[in-house]
Amino acid sequence: MRKWVWLVLVAVLAAATAGLAVGSNGDTNKKTFEYAIGLWGDLPYSSFQTTVGLPNLFADMNDSNLEFTVHDGDLKQGSGSPCDDALYTRALGWFNSLERAAMFTPGDNDWTDCDRASNGGFNSRERLDHERQVFFSTPMSLGQHPISQDVQSSPSCLGFTGPTPCVENRRWTLKGVTYVTVNIPGSCNNRCDTAPDEAEYQARNAADIAWLHDSFRAAKEDGSAAVMIVAQANPGFDVADPTRAPLRDPKTLVETDGQPDGFHDFLSALRDEVIAFRKPVAFVHGDSHYFRLDKPFLNAAGQRLETFTRVETFGDNAATGNNDVQWVKVLVDPHSRDVFAFQPQIVPGNRTAVPAP
Repeated sequence: MRKWVWLVLVAVLAAATAGLAVGSNGDTNKKTFEYAIGLWGDLPYSSFQTTVGLPNLFADMNDSNLEFTVHDGDLKQGSGSPCDDALYTRALGWFNSLERAAMFTPGDNDWTDCDRASNGGFNSRERLDHERQVFFSTPMSLGQHPISQDVQSSPSCLGFTGPTPCVENRRWTLKGVTYVTVNIPGSCNNRCDTAPDEAEYQARNAADIAWLHDSFRAAKEDGSAAVMIVAQANPGFDVADPTRAPLRDPKTLVETDGQPDGFHDFLSALRDEVIAFRKPVAFVHGDSHYFRLDKPFLNAAGQRLETFTRVETFGDNAATGNNDVQWVKVLVDPHSRDVFAFQPQIVPGNRTAVPAP
């Protein structure tokens, strides 16, 4: 009996030792995930999405134990709906219905495209100034449990009456990861569409690039394990997606489709910072209404930037109902190799083509 017990103990110890060896020498990328966050945007685009889709979405996010959520721009469809004050008041209520901290970065549909006649023919600078008052009047986030954020406070942007702080550009750090929002909207970053504003673009673009550099500098000083940047526009990274993004030479980052390029300088600065940072960087955007997760960023030699991940959130238009009124969960572990793991979340109540069982 003693000999049998001894043999069993030896076998157990050997198995445990083998397991430890595999754990220490094989799998170095185990993830325990310290917390989760939620990403969404380009919503809502119809009254049905507003009254049915969004309540389902908010309930799902509130039930998911998230540290915070970020909306990456576009509070409504691009045409046929007014950019009146009620739009922003209504959106503020949405953000404050979220139980944890909620963040927002502006999109073209809620300011640069407001000068379209079908949206009310507003002055786009005036509408952005109004957004700054409604959503960004304090250094705190939105949501029921707001958190303090760093704010770009220098008067580097152009408002309706002249220079104004770019207070919509925010930064915060949570458990070793730095998060950044930057006001980069679609419609060529305000260089095209109904009433392009070159002076506004030039001022804000310089401020955005300065904020980018400052944020990576802060991340390095803090010893952050990763950086996540959230903007609205899909800037285009190559020539592979002409239906959804500007066409761009992936090596030079020069736009090749003849349209005004509102993103080249920012992308060039971002590429330099990604290479110098040497740790994971996630770039989150909306704009082109197509959930995707990929690595489209190349260096000047045509080599893929392995540490860079592009995440495009779900986005929708009125024609598809609640079909894409969904969100993306990000599991964050600062001690893991990749830091971020992304999971598309299909809200059961918003399933349309394949109803929930």
